Amino acid sequence: MDLNRVKQILSSSAEIDVVYNGASVWIDHLSEDGRTATVHLRGPLEERTTVEISELQERF
Repeated sequence: MDLNRVKQILSSSAEIDVVYNGASVWIDHLSEDGRTATVHLRGPLEERTTVEISELQERF
């Protein structure tokens, strides 16, 4: 995924399906360098992790 799309998703009120390593995730925060984002799995677990935005995929 590219930086502009991550920014669009973060500012959108729509629920947009984003996948990291085959799991649906929420994007919580974009880092200042614009290369990584903090995400957490959809569901009851709130464990957050930092990932490269290039590893995120939008599921259509």
